[in-house]
Amino acid sequence: MMQKLKSIMAAGLMMVAMSAVITACKSGPSDAELTASVQSATSSTPGVNVSVAKGVVTLSGEVADDLAKTAAENAAKGVAGIKSVTNSLTVKPVVINPDIALTTAVNATLTAFKGVTADVKDGVITLRGEVKKADLPKLMEAMQSLNPKKVDNQLSSK
Repeated sequence: MMQKLKSIMAAGLMMVAMSAVITACKSGPSDAELTASVQSATSSTPGVNVSVAKGVVTLSGEVADDLAKTAAENAAKGVAGIKSVTNSLTVKPVVINPDIALTTAVNATLTAFKGVTADVKDGVITLRGEVKKADLPKLMEAMQSLNPKKVDNQLSSK
């Protein structure tokens, strides 16, 4: 009887010890460690705030555009130990330039594109003239970076 009791107690102690080892092995990085890792992973995207609770990341703050919002979310998802990501980032609103300021910026930009002229009315840039086909993407990107309501491309390409 005593031998049986010792065997039962030994088995019970083994189970408790194994349970403690398994629990210790299952625990991943702490929320503080995960926060630091996610902050490091998202550091190239300005305006991102990170909080972690039980392995779940919440991103908040204001970023420049949708691309930055997606990049921050993907960076957070790439951190080992993260269970899920809630992306509460907002995108800064686009500010439409007034016509006078926009016209000045357009004219300054067009100095690099010979043969192209532009008119600005109500925030819309209308491009006319002729541009090299290889230069068209650069020109359009430059015009869009000025934050007009629209760029009306009436150019012909050579």
